[in-house]
Amino acid sequence: MIATLFPRVADNTYPGRRLGLWLFALTPLKVAMGLNIIFNAPTVARSADGIPVHTFDSASASAFLFMFAAWGLCQLVIGLAALVVLLRYRSLVPLAFVILLIEQVGRKLLHLQWPIERIGTSPGTSINAVLLGILVCGLVLSLWRPRGDTAPVRQG
Repeated sequence: MIATLFPRVADNTYPGRRLGLWLFALTPLKVAMGLNIIFNAPTVARSADGIPVHTFDSASASAFLFMFAAWGLCQLVIGLAALVVLLRYRSLVPLAFVILLIEQVGRKLLHLQWPIERIGTSPGTSINAVLLGILVCGLVLSLWRPRGDTAPVRQG
């Protein structure tokens, strides 16, 4: 498994199940999510995440929206990196799934430390739960070799 997560050669040879690659193909959607957050931070914060930005004083709203847009930039960069992996370095798909899971679970753990008051139930919560499920399934499938594939991961 370690050799699959950290291949000696980063090439376009995908080691896992085909469905895992199809699930990974969804991750570049983070590019669109990141751009949406960057350019529509107040609307996304309010509608998708249920954060009452309109109740913040001007300085607080400005600081929060800057941080929110900066997080959008991070999502954009992660999405672009996932796109590069998908198009050119598929042997890194399992590692990319691990990185995406660390980011997703890490945000959830940070939310426990610094909870945010929200207005009602936000669709972002459901979307993040589905994304977490996709990432876990994708990681398992990317590590699970197809039947009859007994060849070791190509060593450089």
